[in-house]
Amino acid sequence: MKHYTLPEDTVWTEVAPGSHRAVLSHRPEMMLVAFRFEEGAIGALHSHPHTQVSYVAEGAFDVTVDGVTTRLEQGSSFIVAPDLLHGVVALRKGMLIDTFTPRRDDFL
Repeated sequence: MKHYTLPEDTVWTEVAPGSHRAVLSHRPEMMLVAFRFEEGAIGALHSHPHTQVSYVAEGAFDVTVDGVTTRLEQGSSFIVAPDLLHGVVALRKGMLIDTFTPRRDDFL
């Protein structure tokens, strides 16, 4: 089991135009993931069976969860229950730090 992730070991994967993801740490019961967004990039509406907690580490986003859109800036967070439709639009270049439980094996 890997206990630490160093910046030089981080692998970024393009998810969509202007959006990249890096799995930072994980175990079967939990996962930590960083998402980088360029200004205007879209994290398309989607759902999954995992609980998700997200922290706005940088930037500003319009975040939609279950049909309600809220503008969130650096230092804000949001939580998504399993199977709720959710997505984001980056209003400025930014980064979200997401925790999933259980781990999203589709990201590995």
